[in-house]
Amino acid sequence: MNGAKDGELRALQAALAAEHAAVYGYGVVGGRIGEERRTEARAAYDAHRARRDALVREVRALGAEPVAAAAGYALPFPVTDPETAVRLAAELEERVAGVYSDLVRAADGGRRGSAAAALREAAVRAVRWRGRSVAFPGLAERAGAASPSATPTA
Repeated sequence: MNGAKDGELRALQAALAAEHAAVYGYGVVGGRIGEERRTEARAAYDAHRARRDALVREVRALGAEPVAAAAGYALPFPVTDPETAVRLAAELEERVAGVYSDLVRAADGGRRGSAAAALREAAVRAVRWRGRSVAFPGLAERAGAASPSATPTA
């Protein structure tokens, strides 16, 4: 592969890793979220599973082995009640948006359009969870972040 395609594959793998983490995180959210937002959490979980599965196919289509999900992920804070579950959902969406912003930059054509759509969807979900928005979803949130996805644990 050439340099541009290598960068695109790395960005695809990072997006896949972020989707694995989001699917895991929404499992935690679903266990603590209040009844009034359970349908919203389930829809987000399903959306991330669908994106994850699509990314697996894209990575394989490029002739690479998709990055595997970790057995577990360290959460950024304890999730003990509906309020912290909502906070985690917003954090997951912001992290996913950041990774998709990298994929938008690395990809072209249809893949760039798909990444932009995923970025937009994650940003909209983050706003719904947080109740407020940011000027440039996926960018400003990453300024202080060491990693765009949750940290895997053994």
